[in-house]
Amino acid sequence: MRKLKITLALLILIGSSSCDDFLSEKPDNRTEIDTADKIAEVLVNAYPQMSYFDIAETMSDNVFDSGMASTLPKNEQNYNWLIQTEANDIDTQAYYWDACYNAIAHANTALKAIEDLGNTADLQGQKGEALLARAYSHFMLVSLWSQRYNPATAATDLGIPYVTEPETKLVANYKRNTVAEVFDFIQKDIEEGLPIVTNSYSQPKFHFNKDAAKAFASRFYLIKGNWDRVLELTADLGSKPVGKLRNYLKYESIAVNEQRVAYASSDEPTNLLIGSPNSIIQRSSNQSRFYLSGDRYQEIFSPNESLFGKQWYYNFYSSNSSITVFLPKFYEYFKYTNVSAGIGEPYTAEVLLSNDEFFLNRIEAHVMKNQFAEATAELQYFLSTRTLNYNPATDILTEEDILDFYPVVADQFTPFYTITAQQTSFINALTETRRRDFVHEGMRWFDVKRFNIVVNHQTYNKPDNILVKDDKRRALQIPLHASTTGVELNPR
Repeated sequence: MRKLKITLALLILIGSSSCDDFLSEKPDNRTEIDTADKIAEVLVNAYPQMSYFDIAETMSDNVFDSGMASTLPKNEQNYNWLIQTEANDIDTQAYYWDACYNAIAHANTALKAIEDLGNTADLQGQKGEALLARAYSHFMLVSLWSQRYNPATAATDLGIPYVTEPETKLVANYKRNTVAEVFDFIQKDIEEGLPIVTNSYSQPKFHFNKDAAKAFASRFYLIKGNWDRVLELTADLGSKPVGKLRNYLKYESIAVNEQRVAYASSDEPTNLLIGSPNSIIQRSSNQSRFYLSGDRYQEIFSPNESLFGKQWYYNFYSSNSSITVFLPKFYEYFKYTNVSAGIGEPYTAEVLLSNDEFFLNRIEAHVMKNQFAEATAELQYFLSTRTLNYNPATDILTEEDILDFYPVVADQFTPFYTITAQQTSFINALTETRRRDFVHEGMRWFDVKRFNIVVNHQTYNKPDNILVKDDKRRALQIPLHASTTGVELNPR
């Protein structure tokens, strides 16, 4: 990979051969971006080209010490909520930080070009995409490198630098905005981008489109606690999004590698935004000691964890006698740069936004609005699409079923807002549903943060490492190369 000569905030950007030529020049010697086609080329790279999935997943309570003889240092450091020493390695914290700011650089360059071209009507779709892409990368950064959003403390909590202008200096120093400021900027970009983003691309699922934009916005407003906005955004899904959720039944009859490809396929109706990061996440189940192990798999995916008492459709596999197990979600595409030498770069398609998450956000908003009948009916529908031998005549979910199955445990969930006992049981049901559906994808970590869930990480022959409520380690430490350019470190 070649090093870019311009920087975006905090770092010297790390680019790949796919980056546009204009980014390889000094700011005063870049190719002019003066047509819609050139802006479209810039926006291809307005999405993080690295993956956060392994980072977030390994920090959560989905993983366990499998007892594997060896592991990668980054896997053990994520498991123990430590800054990674492999700063220049694939699938590391520092690489994802850089990838997000690299994506932001492209979004800002596109927005500046649109402004210079007169902000004309024919460029509004691209402007909407650029605004949403900029908001998304900043949202992922603040979600990982800051403490959870809490309006009572957000005005003083350290956020991340929110960058809104293209770089004009080879080295630029940036200060961290507060969490409140970052969320305000994200909301502004979302609300400006939502009405104008389009589905004009031939492959819209690799760009922000209308549905992906709504799904992202629903995730953002769920964290902010704006339940009415979530319901408004999800209105088109309805109470039974038939044909829009993942059909796990079809995976029953296809081979493992076919399942890997199908999961992140653009033909899959649930997939709304797909990324293609430089990642070796497909290899994680064989290389990571701290992973979904046989014991933890049984704990999460047992039929005893089903409200219907039935097997799940999720198909797990193992290549090491069930020391670790995996759901086939990732297929690695290896792009050779030198075939004879066997040199190249691995890429993996990942689902960044889906109707599955979108619908679960809707159900949670119903819960927080005390609309329990609607939440129960919609959760029943969602679970029916994941349950083997589901029988609509007999597998009927009631509010009492949920309350009995998920009894309240004091202080298990402590979001910034007050939740009643009834809401707590429903939230438990939803977080367990979400952790199953998005296993390996890091979604559980964001529930751990926003609900302040305690995580106990056990390691053989070592004391338990417990992430208590409000633990400072819930915010990743700022990468070393960013802190040396002036970005304030998180307290420890």
